[in-house]
Amino acid sequence: MRNKKGLLIAVLLFSAVIIFLIFSRKFGIPSFFAVDTQKDNISIVDRGQVYIPIDAIGVVEPENEVIILNPLNTIIRKINKEPGSRVKMGDVIIELDDKPTRDEIEQISDQLEVKSNSLERSRLEGQMARIDLDYNVEVKKLRIASIKAQLADEEQLLSVGGISSAKIDETKQNLVLAEKDLDVVQKKNAIRLKQMKTEENGLNLQIEIQQKQLADKMDMHAKLNIKAPSDGIILSISGKEGEKVGGDKMLITMSDLTTFKIKGLIEEKFSEFVKTGNPVFIFAENEKLSGTIGNVTPTVEDNKIQFNVHLENSQNSKLIPNQTVKLQVLQSVKNEVIRISANNDFKPNSEQTIYVLDSGNVIPRTVMLGVKGFEYQEVISGLSEGEKVILSDSPFSVKEKKLRNVNR
Repeated sequence: MRNKKGLLIAVLLFSAVIIFLIFSRKFGIPSFFAVDTQKDNISIVDRGQVYIPIDAIGVVEPENEVIILNPLNTIIRKINKEPGSRVKMGDVIIELDDKPTRDEIEQISDQLEVKSNSLERSRLEGQMARIDLDYNVEVKKLRIASIKAQLADEEQLLSVGGISSAKIDETKQNLVLAEKDLDVVQKKNAIRLKQMKTEENGLNLQIEIQQKQLADKMDMHAKLNIKAPSDGIILSISGKEGEKVGGDKMLITMSDLTTFKIKGLIEEKFSEFVKTGNPVFIFAENEKLSGTIGNVTPTVEDNKIQFNVHLENSQNSKLIPNQTVKLQVLQSVKNEVIRISANNDFKPNSEQTIYVLDSGNVIPRTVMLGVKGFEYQEVISGLSEGEKVILSDSPFSVKEKKLRNVNR
């Protein structure tokens, strides 16, 4: 008798539960069973981005690097600033040995002085030569004038029979020879003047060449004190004091630390998602930054590939050189979709019943969910923007999970 009574009570209780579930599914859970919105985890349906990330790591690097080359083969005499030091524009970072350059400057200066003396001597000799040449021409002209006067006198004497015609013929021949002699002298003088001008121009050209060499050496001497081209920090120095370094070799790298980039590393198996232009999120000191992938290094080291990330805001104050940061390379991205907060109870690309909070009542709703991302999950159908969703698989487990209110 007692067993029959217990069985009847169990059947009645089970029937009551079934009736309650049917009622709650159709009309919602009454307010006395409703969740406390101040304590439970509530997601407000909105529109935005849903993405699936792949974790990676990165190191903050200066974006603007300045490379200073060694100006010539020489020895590092003194290093004034070590890597990591901050410098002001014009600060001397390295002093190179300048003795060979000073010796060359002294040698060229001596050669220039000799050439200048030679040029001055050439000009003086030219002036003397011009005087001699002009004198010879004048002498030739005077001789011609004298012969012409003699010829005029002889022609008068011939008219009165005081001289023979043979004498006049001789005088005329002397006049012709004197005129030819003057012409030859004038031509030789012209050639000699051109020669002297050419010699002077040659000396001037040699002097100009050596003056340029001297200016280059003096400019090179000034460069042997390697100075900072701008304010910044020294990243590296290639060489030690007393060590010989080759010309045009990288000597110093430095940065002005105004902008930064990220050097990223990711597992090789995810290489298909690491493409130039793909979006990346960077997490630096609890701040989320955005960027895009730049150059990708094709070589693989330790099963990882390397890539650069260019930041949207490369001047963010949270970025510090050599800082290690977390990266998220976006594998899949959907923009401007209806979404709710991601939750472990919600499965991707599936239809399931979730619970909506409406006027204090918990209403079951069949919803089609799509892509499940890191923070949000896509809603394909069943929900509208502004609705409040309980982030739990059933309303009865909400209080057990001690959820918190989330307004997103």
